[in-house]
Amino acid sequence: MKTRDMAYIALMAVLISVCSWLSVPSVIPFTMQTFGVFAALLLLGGKRGSIAVLLYILMGAVGLPVFSNFTGGVGKLMGPSGGYIFGFLLTALCYWLMTAFLGDRLWIKILALTAGLVLCYAFGTLWFVEVYSRSEPIGIMSALSMCVFPFMVPDAIKMALALAVEKLLKNKIKI
Repeated sequence: MKTRDMAYIALMAVLISVCSWLSVPSVIPFTMQTFGVFAALLLLGGKRGSIAVLLYILMGAVGLPVFSNFTGGVGKLMGPSGGYIFGFLLTALCYWLMTAFLGDRLWIKILALTAGLVLCYAFGTLWFVEVYSRSEPIGIMSALSMCVFPFMVPDAIKMALALAVEKLLKNKIKI
């Protein structure tokens, strides 16, 4: 791997971190984390983007405050929202796999990001139910109502924004 690749991977891991700190106020506030994941994948491609997502998770695992609300540590990863953080890696790996086999046309990128996001939602929700149920029982529909449904439209908007950023930057800088 070239030094330039490592620098871009590190830069994207930092972008995801900064995006996790940016909270957009709404009825249910959301962060820009998924935008950072989408942007890393679109700008770096599947392999380097997946490494950037993994680096982000590892930075948080060792205690750096890279997760939402400036948190970090294994405890955060093992908590109710940890499955969604691990789900980012599933999103990245899905994107890498799909674009590696199907190409990188726009519709394939959108399909790959969407499929990856569905994997993230599914894994994160199952994780949430498992961890949350240790203290109080919760059903899948309740978990989806709390953790997925409110975020579907914002995540679609973040995906569109990441696609626009990719289109703007791909022609301006050599990534």
